[in-house]
Amino acid sequence: MIVNSGIASQVTFTVVSVLTGSLLSGNAVYAQNFPITVQQRATAAQVAQAGVPLSELAPNAPDNYTVEWGDTLWAISGIFLKSPWRWPELWGMNLNDIKNPHLIYPGQKLSLEKKDGRATLRMTPSITDDAPTDTVRLSPRTRYEPLASSAIPTLRSHLIEPFLAEPIIVDENGLKLAPRIVAAQDNRVLLTRGDRAYARGQGDAALIDEPDKLQKAYRVFRNATPLKDPVTAEVLGYEAQYIGKALLIRSESTQQSSDKDGKLRTDIVPATIDIVLAKEEMRVGDRLLPEPAQQLLNYVPHAPRSKVDARIVSVYGSAVVNAAQNQVVVINLGTRDGIENGDVMAILKAGSRLIDKTDEARPELKLPDERNGLLMVFRTFDKLSYGLVLDITDGVKVGDRLVNPR
Repeated sequence: MIVNSGIASQVTFTVVSVLTGSLLSGNAVYAQNFPITVQQRATAAQVAQAGVPLSELAPNAPDNYTVEWGDTLWAISGIFLKSPWRWPELWGMNLNDIKNPHLIYPGQKLSLEKKDGRATLRMTPSITDDAPTDTVRLSPRTRYEPLASSAIPTLRSHLIEPFLAEPIIVDENGLKLAPRIVAAQDNRVLLTRGDRAYARGQGDAALIDEPDKLQKAYRVFRNATPLKDPVTAEVLGYEAQYIGKALLIRSESTQQSSDKDGKLRTDIVPATIDIVLAKEEMRVGDRLLPEPAQQLLNYVPHAPRSKVDARIVSVYGSAVVNAAQNQVVVINLGTRDGIENGDVMAILKAGSRLIDKTDEARPELKLPDERNGLLMVFRTFDKLSYGLVLDITDGVKVGDRLVNPR
């Protein structure tokens, strides 16, 4: 869970989003019962007392809303607020009734309360018992815990799921030092699912199987594209193209043998891998990186904790420089800059330059930058982050500025 201490507007009551790699493995994961700390309860009580000014409510904000299948936290935020990232300020947690506010489920009722010029939002647990609570009932009944997928996600999951499992940003040596495919069975040039291949690592990246453990999975990448800062031209990282998955069958090793003259020599025996998933055909030279442990990414839309002045570095999966709504872009800030999952930023469209023809001196003018939409960060790296373009009025291009939403 992300907690922004000291800033009431950024308390994050977490909604379980998507599980990294879950679509690849097909495994279901049960919802976690996230604990609530004393500090979180104190901050929640403070936020519940404050709320947001009535002027921040959307013009047609309903008094009551029942969460439905297909809803997202961002969409619900937009129903109640002019500024969806102010959702944590609006949320008024009823700690006596709602023991765990981390999960929001279809069927739960949200009630908008207005008092003294401010508004808060409270949640009434579903009467269908779809959402877990900490209440212990002693009457005989079947107890169960719903899957994490039944909780509403922050965003439309299909828009970002591939980016949680597939593309990866590495440093300059990240792929260069990674294990590589060195040969294919039967001298094949291209590899696909079901094929066997051979690979080598070096040093700490050697392909060594661990006894008494499950086969080790690797992701296969190629084409590490440099991502440069549009302002400084600094290479901030390399984006590698995900092309499939392989399992380590046998470790790499060495073998002693004699040549035709009877001299002893040491042969290098590469590791054996089987291709188990291929988005496109693989070939010698493609790189392997260990598949990371499955993890839950939890976030809620909120304004960044500090001042932001960022730029869009690239538009993913597009041959052009313009991004449309619901497209993924890379920005030039990451965890080293304090960027977090859920940070919402305003996209600015650069004002054009023109000549003032009303002035005899004909000076050059620079029109003000105008707000063009919103972007939300959903995956962070050291110097870069992936963001989803949420609402825009015009195309977004590489080099566009990102600032705090207010």
